[in-house]
Formats: sequence, C-alpha cells, structure tokens
Amino acid sequence: MKCRHCASPLEKPGDFCLVCRERNTEAVVLEAGRDRATLTMLAGEDDENDHGPRADADPVLGETTITTMPEDGDNEVVELRNFAGLIGDEIRRKRPEEVYAGGERAIIRAVRDDIHHSFYRVDDEEPVQAVLERRSTRALDVVETPPAEKIGGSHTTLIGGRTGMRAIRAVAGHPHVKKVIPGPIDAGGKGSQSGMRAKVTRADNGGNVRMLLRDGSSVQENRVVTTARDREMGERIRDDLNDVLSESDFQ
Repeated sequence: MKCRHCASPLEKPGDFCLVCRERNTEAVVLEAGRDRATLTMLAGEDDENDHGPRADADPVLGETTITTMPEDGDNEVVELRNFAGLIGDEIRRKRPEEVYAGGERAIIRAVRDDIHHSFYRVDDEEPVQAVLERRSTRALDVVETPPAEKIGGSHTTLIGGRTGMRAIRAVAGHPHVKKVIPGPIDAGGKGSQSGMRAKVTRADNGGNVRMLLRDGSSVQENRVVTTARDREMGERIRDDLNDVLSESDFQ
C-alpha cells in the first residue's frame, strides 16, 4: 500500500507515513480472540487529497492478524502480556484517532493498558460494519481535558475513598465526557457485601447520564455531562462507560 497523502510506499496497510508525517488510518477495529486477534484499519470519513475526494473510497484499508499459543499457570501472565504487546505495537504504528474492540475481555483489558488511544467497546457480530455505521452517525466533540480537571461541584466527598475516586476517574477519562459532578451521599440504602460497585444509568434527552456508586448501604449519584446532543448518542457513551467500569472490575 502507498501513503494516501504523498504516495510513499508503506510497509503495512494503514501505517503512519514517516515521509510526510501524515496518518493513513483513522480508526482500528480489534476483534480479540484468546489465540488470535484481527485488526482492521479504517480510513477517515472525509479523507480527501488536494484534488477533492479520493477515488479509492473503500474505508477498509486492510487487515492484520496476530496469533499466540495460550499458556497455563504462571506462564499465562507473561504470554498474555506479550500477546497484548504485539497487538499494541500494530496499533501504535498506525497512530489512529480511535480504537474499537470486541471479543475476549482479558485481551481487550491488556491491550487497553498497553496503548494510549481513545478506546471503545463494540459487541456486534459484524464489528467492522457496526463501526462504519456508528462513525457515519457520530460526530461528537472530543474533550482533551485531563480526567482530574473534569471532576467538580459542591460535593467533594466520594463514597469508597480512593476506590470511589478511581471509578470516577475511569469515567472522567472518556474522551466524550466533559464533566463529572459528584452528588450527595445517601446512607439509607440496602446493605451489600459485594464491595464498591459503579453503574452508569440511562441517558436523558440531552445525552447526559448518571453514575451510581454503591458501597455497602451508601449510594451516591453523580452527574456526568457528555458531548452528546441527544439520548441516542448519550446511550452510546453510556455503553462505553459501563464497559470501562466492567473492565476495571467495578461491575
């Protein structure tokens, strides 16, 4: 494949061009199995050159498959980390804006820990098609503010202490979250022995959601302001946030 900007040859489809320093891949779709991972590289939605829209309008630039031999016992930790590292290396060489991932949660969690890109969960049977449809209807602003600076409001105490703050920061780190506003603590709920739990509730008409923190008999409702403009887009962000909380063992 050649660079879509300067026509320089690329070693692999969708690679970042080291000649003109331009990105060729806008998004990567990761289908993660325990012994095999497939990466599909997607071009930008409005990818143009100096002469207008490109003739090669196919958004799928190519695929890369990475395999491993699953290990057991103590060797599994090293093998899983190495597998995630190989996947992460392939993603980094594309320098995409976004990564969409479906499949084995253990693999996705390990890859998420290895890279630093906007990360979204997709569970459809045809993830690439689902992402193409999703991206065609989603035009949400990205918030670059660090997670700690997104947390504010008149209530500064969080249930669960550091654990509660870790859950709040996980949500605040989402690129489409503008602000997290902690609410008052209600200590009159039903007791639970399951420890700290967090859940993001259904979006309102403006696309904003609520994050519930539960710790024993205490419940705290926190307002999450998103960049969504309606309920449908807010629901997509809600799904992403609950996936983040699940992968962080808060659900």
